[in-house]
Amino acid sequence: MSASVVIKLDTRRIKQKTGKYPVKLLVTYNGEPQRYQTIYDLTEKEYNNLSASRVSDQMQKVRDSLKEIKRKAEEIISILEPFSFDDFKKDFVFNNPLFRQRKYLKNKVITTALNNDDFDYTPFHKKFPILMEPPADPTSFAFTFNSYIKKLLTEGRIGTALSCHCAYNSFKRFSGNVTLSYMTVNYLNRYEQWAKQGGMLKTTIGIYTRALRTIFNEADANGIIRKEKCYPFGRRKYQVPTSRNKKKALELNHIEQIYYYKPSCESEKKAKAYWLFCYFSNGINPKDVALLKYKNIQEEYIVFERAKTERTSRSDPKPIVVYITEEIAAIIEELGNKDKRPDNYIFPILYEGVTPLRQYDLVQFFVRFINDWMVKICQNLGIDKKATTYVARHSFATVLKRSGASTEVIQEALGHEDIRTTENYLDSFGNDTKKELAGRLTAFNKRREINPDDFSGTSNEIAISRVISELA
Repeated sequence: MSASVVIKLDTRRIKQKTGKYPVKLLVTYNGEPQRYQTIYDLTEKEYNNLSASRVSDQMQKVRDSLKEIKRKAEEIISILEPFSFDDFKKDFVFNNPLFRQRKYLKNKVITTALNNDDFDYTPFHKKFPILMEPPADPTSFAFTFNSYIKKLLTEGRIGTALSCHCAYNSFKRFSGNVTLSYMTVNYLNRYEQWAKQGGMLKTTIGIYTRALRTIFNEADANGIIRKEKCYPFGRRKYQVPTSRNKKKALELNHIEQIYYYKPSCESEKKAKAYWLFCYFSNGINPKDVALLKYKNIQEEYIVFERAKTERTSRSDPKPIVVYITEEIAAIIEELGNKDKRPDNYIFPILYEGVTPLRQYDLVQFFVRFINDWMVKICQNLGIDKKATTYVARHSFATVLKRSGASTEVIQEALGHEDIRTTENYLDSFGNDTKKELAGRLTAFNKRREINPDDFSGTSNEIAISRVISELA
């Protein structure tokens, strides 16, 4: 049996100061009524006049608000399975500005616990406008987004916080600040269609909905929602969209061209050197390059932990070990800080005492510097592909794969916890190779048929190359 809702004027007790009665939301379930007092008080005449065809502007606003209360209450009830007054109160009434709150303060510990900290967020106001927004209803997605972004900032995870803030802005543009219980499977499907129509990439939709999934998990952990009541993610529910990485790696001959390229200015020289350092050093991430210190150099190797996985593998962090080749040593000697104390940074990108926010900005500047100048280098070389720091990482993995290295070896070199992440990095055969192979499907009417034995052995790529060579 579903609960019923109706807006009622409670005439059991008149307010002596105003001569008015409280307007309440009456919810009835299994014959049991519960009344929730709205912020409106009306006389009997005013209440009866709400149904008139013409009312004053002030009363029109009251009428619209009461209709909206009833509509949203019915939506919440339709989601709550099974229905309970406690869940309804927490999901809809508590901290709702349209209801008097003095009777619903037993959950106020949620608000206090999530907002009572001494961290100074002032430096982050410009990048994170959500921090300056008025306090939100704890059952709304804005409330948990706000508290989670604050948590990320206190941990120095600026990049993740910015991604989370972008997700928040996107959902807010779509629907306004609705309650978490309102964000159903249907809601997320509608959001995805809206985002696609607005030109948002599938990858971005995946990033934003994945952030929202984290928000639901945070809200559940903080006692704001119960996942069994209103969790839209999972099997047979909403599936976060994923997309397979497009080919990002450079061919070995392109890397060779970059290696022997003679820079025309100091900026090209530095950008090329840093890009090659990323490529030679296991496809190291630019942030990890910036964080490297001389103490990470241990005899013939650079040993470090990825900043990205430092939190997720605290119990048994697996370091990445890079053999210092002549090329790596030369780059360190040329661009590295001359002060080689163990706690000093290898490269002059960061400095001692840098704040997390400033560190983020400096790393972003470092990445843009490399990428912008590598665009010019590729143009000068006639390479029609991008050579970003991200491409350097993919190129490292792909070159190793094509040289015969196992996926497990590449996984360890890249520092991936999950081998599926490594598999996404690895490039497949290029389009030119696929085109050439497709043309061989009619080889039976040329020199000879393709023998299946040609494809036996441990390396299909070698076998395919041999067949192509014979048929050429």
